[in-house]
Amino acid sequence: MTSTTEHGDIVVGIDPLRNWHLALAWATDEAHRRGLGLRLVVVVPPQHDTQHVDDTPRHTAQLRAGAEVLTTAAAWVHVRQPDVHTATALLDGSPSAMLAGLSRTASLVVLGSRHLSRTEEFLSAGSLVVPVTARAHCPVVVVGDAEHITQQPAYLVVGVDGSEASRAALAWAFAEADVRRCALRALAVWQPPVFALHAADTMLHAERRLLAECTAGWPEKYPDVQLTHEVAIGSPVEVLADAAEHALAVVVGRRGQGGYSGMRVGSVVHGLLHRAHCPVITVPVG
Repeated sequence: MTSTTEHGDIVVGIDPLRNWHLALAWATDEAHRRGLGLRLVVVVPPQHDTQHVDDTPRHTAQLRAGAEVLTTAAAWVHVRQPDVHTATALLDGSPSAMLAGLSRTASLVVLGSRHLSRTEEFLSAGSLVVPVTARAHCPVVVVGDAEHITQQPAYLVVGVDGSEASRAALAWAFAEADVRRCALRALAVWQPPVFALHAADTMLHAERRLLAECTAGWPEKYPDVQLTHEVAIGSPVEVLADAAEHALAVVVGRRGQGGYSGMRVGSVVHGLLHRAHCPVITVPVG
């Protein structure tokens, strides 16, 4: 199996020990919509370096299981979308580092989510969501539950706060909504400070003006996308998650490059990864 990634492929990280069908279904349909290829990846951690226990049987068994699940997953993709070109890669190394590396030439990286708590995630050696999201060079899609494809009209939610990261998310969300022929809901969230220097109505007006400036020009570029925008009051994580309860996905920006701990992912992104039930799409700057 090859370890390279064709430029523009959608990379899907598959864990042989977890249910991978929802994430792969999302990635397969997205590849079909965009005319892209899929690269299904299983990364097996390297053998433990120990003088007391031979780790070869464990490692060999995981390699065998990885090869089997890749064969099964590739066949599953062919049944769902026969026109999607699919390649597989069985790699040996750190899963998060390998997937982050593959993101350099990918259009998207798609992962499944176990909805771990932050403590569970920190203690779980197999958790990929936060470290890959923090380090990826392309958008990362985390699929925790099935899409709400029955909601009419179908829509995406994008969080906007005026930052460069949120502008990148807005650009990606418009393109995605155009591909899907769905509506787009741009949402800014104002969380009242404990001590405010200005009146609440003044600050809300400033937020509305900022949101209007950020979305200006995009409807002309994507005339088929029905755009609505609003400023809501409350916790950004809770407001965005509630707004996306019946959305196809929620799109947010990510600032900077984070490390394994995911502390650089940002509190809103981190919170949505645990709170939202629709797919969470995180877009890096640039």
